[in-house]
Amino acid sequence: MEALKNSKAVAGSAVNGDDAECKAITNGLRTIDVDSLRRSPRLNREEMLPAMIDSYRSLLSDVGEDPCRQGLLKTPERAAKAFLFFTKGYEQTLEEVLNDAIFDENHDEMVVVKDIEMFSMCEHHLVPFIGKVSIGYLPNGKVLGLSKLARIVEIYSRRLQVQERLTKQIALAVCEAVEPHGVGVVVEATHMCMVMRGVQKINAKTITSAMLGGFRDDPKTREEFLTFVRTP
Repeated sequence: MEALKNSKAVAGSAVNGDDAECKAITNGLRTIDVDSLRRSPRLNREEMLPAMIDSYRSLLSDVGEDPCRQGLLKTPERAAKAFLFFTKGYEQTLEEVLNDAIFDENHDEMVVVKDIEMFSMCEHHLVPFIGKVSIGYLPNGKVLGLSKLARIVEIYSRRLQVQERLTKQIALAVCEAVEPHGVGVVVEATHMCMVMRGVQKINAKTITSAMLGGFRDDPKTREEFLTFVRTP
């Protein structure tokens, strides 16, 4: 109980820090019509930055820190900008990322791009999960520029996610892009919510897969893809 009182006292003194600029910012909390921004056709997320900065400043106070001390003066702004970067996938669409990099090609053998680095944020605890993605598809008269597969991963991983949904979204995006005979996606990741907190198992990895079309219906196609994924 005493520790809680001390924490609140520190938090209260943080608002009355010595830095005049910090005190002015802390006391002058901004108000933004968040619902209005979300209803806009294309959300300019930079407009959310002031409210996010205030939220991070309040969070620092709530945990007992002084957001006005030198080492933390710019932390709320840095953290807000970092979070916008971590979630930049909300600003991107599949059409923009593909940028017409779809080519007519008479190729009907499997295309696989494996071990694409992936960084995402767990929507349950707002901590990262990090891993790699392998994508395979069976062309149906069209192929996709190889770098676009990595960009598809970026669209959906740079959002608040769960790994299961991320895996399916990547597979569906490839289907939408080139309408292949089949798609396979395997994601392997380490979740900081299991490493830094909770059960604290640093070696645990989560593997998810999504198999569509021929990858789901044909065991030989699926096994060929999984063999490619497993091969070093």
